[in-house]
Amino acid sequence: MTQLPIVGSASNCESSSGGCQSTADVTKVKRLPKWLKRQVPKGNVNHFTQNLLEELRLETVCDNARCPNRMECYSQKTATFMIMGNVCTRPCGFCAVGRGRPDTLELDEPQRLAEAAFRLGLKHVVITSVTRDDLPDAGAEHFYQCVLAVRARTGASVEVLTPDFISNKSALNRVIEAAPEVFNHNTETVPRLYRRVRGPKSDYRWTLELLRQVKEQNSQIKTKSGLMLGLGETTEEVLDVLADLVAVGCDFLTLGQYLQPDEKRYLPVERFVPPEEFESLGRQAKAMGFKRVASGPFVRSSYHARDMAESFQSMSKELSHNLGGVASMTLTVNGAAMSIQAGKSLQELLELVAVPLGQIAVERNLEIVPRERYPSTILQPGDELEIVTLMGGG
Repeated sequence: MTQLPIVGSASNCESSSGGCQSTADVTKVKRLPKWLKRQVPKGNVNHFTQNLLEELRLETVCDNARCPNRMECYSQKTATFMIMGNVCTRPCGFCAVGRGRPDTLELDEPQRLAEAAFRLGLKHVVITSVTRDDLPDAGAEHFYQCVLAVRARTGASVEVLTPDFISNKSALNRVIEAAPEVFNHNTETVPRLYRRVRGPKSDYRWTLELLRQVKEQNSQIKTKSGLMLGLGETTEEVLDVLADLVAVGCDFLTLGQYLQPDEKRYLPVERFVPPEEFESLGRQAKAMGFKRVASGPFVRSSYHARDMAESFQSMSKELSHNLGGVASMTLTVNGAAMSIQAGKSLQELLELVAVPLGQIAVERNLEIVPRERYPSTILQPGDELEIVTLMGGG
């Protein structure tokens, strides 16, 4: 087993706020904790995926970033495609993707990517890229062409996981014009650690602004962001970032454990966050307003991305099927508006939906409705009701 570096003590924390509870009680260890050990998937399906990628000369973040979920995803005939080569222009302290001078863009890559998605039978395609600061538009046009090619060849929904485009608004606008179903841009860490983790060109404020602009320009696009834990952040800092993301309308959130690719070039792991802490953060994130949350040690930006995107739509479709009648109040389900009859109790309305009550949150006229008040809450004409389904970590 490959050993990780010694986990740092509290003295390694850069906080100047009077303490860093996230590393204060950590025992120095070299081996992975038991919750970060997993079995290798059986069967040879992963070879089919690998061989197809080699045949079509495609890169994946699964391979290049040494993702711990690679074999699981490949065995399920899925992958996160990485476009514009395998050499990045940014020296991020956490990422295993190669750094240096990238090659010229391959103009047929969008078609090859679309063909791979078709042959894998993908219904939800995730496209990410290296950072290309060497290109005038940072690769935005290439993203645009890839989204359109995949959609034309497969009819699948598309999720993009983009770099920051160096505050280039016109580049950002070009990707938004492709109208991906999900637009993901990772926050990665807390502001105090930003430049150390993401490098000197990265700007926490622009990360938030990028997500805000996506939502402002196309409210139908679901926005998504993720953080790595275990780099020396405190719980309070993480919750502050989550509040900032909610404030710019971020819909989906991923939280996962940072793992050091190797000991020589990359930031050390300061802490292995236990599963129960991920679960707690996931619950708090849901309560803060995220519509979907995946929180766990093995969670990565695109891990089970299709499940997250599709489950977001399922409750809205179920309600549309079961509810009808004269329009007399507005109901919003996971961001999708519809009209329903008033006069029913909230409890009666929810009984029409095949979703356990423990998996939803209900807001009436901008106020959260406690579960015990569902039976006595009678819906009135003009009410604005919002139902959000919650998804557990993993």
